[in-house]
Parts: sequence; structure tokens; C-alpha cells
Amino acid sequence: MVVAPDIMATTTTPPRGDLFPFELVRPELERVEVSIREQVRGFDPAIEPYVAYICNTSGKRIRPALAILVGGAAGGVTGDHLKIGVILELIHMATLVHDDIIDGANTRRMVPTANAKWGNALSVLLGDALFSHALTLATDFDSIDICRKVGNAAREVCQGEIIQTQRRFDLTFTKAEYFRVIGMKTGALFAAATGLAGKLSGLDEETEARLYDYGMKLGTAYQIYDDCLDLVGSEEVVGKTLRTDLVKGKLTLPILYLLMNATEAQKTKLNRMLLKGEPMDTSILAGIADYEGAIERSISDALNLLREAVAELDCLPDSIYRQALIGTAGYLHKLLDNCRVMA
Repeated sequence: MVVAPDIMATTTTPPRGDLFPFELVRPELERVEVSIREQVRGFDPAIEPYVAYICNTSGKRIRPALAILVGGAAGGVTGDHLKIGVILELIHMATLVHDDIIDGANTRRMVPTANAKWGNALSVLLGDALFSHALTLATDFDSIDICRKVGNAAREVCQGEIIQTQRRFDLTFTKAEYFRVIGMKTGALFAAATGLAGKLSGLDEETEARLYDYGMKLGTAYQIYDDCLDLVGSEEVVGKTLRTDLVKGKLTLPILYLLMNATEAQKTKLNRMLLKGEPMDTSILAGIADYEGAIERSISDALNLLREAVAELDCLPDSIYRQALIGTAGYLHKLLDNCRVMA
């Protein structure tokens, strides 16, 4: 596990030595993986192969891992923690299918996207099918409040995507609006994973709220990382189509900082390139404004969120699971540091 010194101020030995924090719950994540594949059989045989293709494109399973870690930290992992992880991961996969259509992305995790294989029309319907299946699974919980919170999280994600799409190429888009949008489109599912896991463990409302805030801040920081990676990352290393944000007019945090800090002449040139949808690489950006400074300021904002996220975990008793939740923030700290090096 990678430890970031300014985040990981602790005397407890981190779990599993220097491995990725999710290794602590690897057996539970394998059960989640099996369950996700089992969900494929819930679809009509005519579309089962399409859904299987999406579900078998294994991701990092961040949301299930967070739910499981919170369950462990709150007294013990149950089947309900795994179930909520599966539900949220299905919603996440549905959003990725739709994102790839909107962005015109051809690859994700080193394989062709659904839209690249079968076109946009079928892919839209596949994403809808995953959404509806996840919401149906949520009705298995006895608590209507669980169902409501899952539904609210799904709605937040969709609303965030709609607002972001509405505001493409909108040069009046502000930093505050950016944070609101990414809190909805990415933070909401992280927060649902950690908050609902606390609720399923029977924790009080205040503790559940703090765990929700941990997930929200972690997810928001993760989206900032992803937005920086779109500018500085390598497709061969990352395994998905990059440089789509600029071409599609998405005003991410580093681009907003570029616009804020550029001279009037540079701002005019950058605005013209954005509005025309001209391809831009990092060398072009570096010549327009303080490119490295924009990446650095974005990373700094993300690191501040990670510090705040870790502080929320004071509500939990010390354990290897709590240390893994802290270590998750530490791991993201390292990823952000890598972005800084690549800028």
C-alpha cells in the first residue's frame, strides 16, 4: 500500500504490507465479481451476450470495495454490503456505457467500448437495461430508505451528466459549478457506497453522514484526478481513449484554471480553439497559458479533499479496515503525484 505522509498520520500498521488497500477485501471482491456475472443471467438470452461483455470488462470495483471496507470497519462485512456494492457497480457500468457514447470513446480498459462494437443506439439501450436492473435489485432490501437512497444516487449521476452536457463549450462555467457537477456525476456513487454501508451496519445517522462525506470527498478528488489524467496521461498506459474532454467542450478543473490564469490574448486563443473543437495536445496548451500551473492547482484541490476525507474517518474505531480506507486516500494521493510528474 502506498502511503502519503501528509495524509497517513497513524500508528497502526497498514493492512497487507505495501499492497493496494483493496487487497484486504480481495475474497469479498471476488464474490462481488461472481455476483455481477450472475446478474447477466437475469437478462433475456437474446441480449445476455451484450450485457456479459460490459460486465466482464473488469474495472477496479472501487464502489463495492468501499462498501465492504466500511462494513468491516463498522463491525463486520455482511451479504448486504456485497449486494449494495453490486448494485452501485451496475449503475456505474451503465454510466460508463453512456459516457462512452457521449464522448465518442473507442476503447476502455484496453478493449473496444460497446458503442465502438455495436453502435450508439444499441449501447444506449444496454446502459438503460443495466440501470433498470440495478434499481430492481435494490428492491430486495427490506428498507424503503435503502431503495430511496440508491435511486437518489442514480438520479444524481444522471443529473450531473446532463448538466455537464448542457454546459459544454460554455465559457461562463465556473469552478463552483464544476465541483457541483462532479459531486453529482462521480461523488454521488462513492458517497452512496460508504454511507449506505454504514447504514447497513446499523450505525447512527451522524456516523452515516460522516461516512457519506468521506465517500463524496474521495469521489470528487478521484474525478479531478481523472480530469487531469485526460490531459497528461498515455492511452497505452491508461487503457482508454483520452483527450476527449477538450474536443467535446468539457470544461474540467485544469482547463478552468487555464482560462482563469491566461492573459487576455491567450484566453482569446484558447476560447477560439475550444469553440471550434480543434484538437489540442499538451504542447499547444503549454504555449497558451500556465499549463503546468493549472495541473498543479487542480492536484492541490484534490489533495485538500483527500485530507478532509480522511478526517471524516475519525468516527470509526481503529482497525485494519479503517486503515485501508485511509490507505485508499493515500493511494489516490500517489496517482495524483504521478499526474504531477507527467504534466
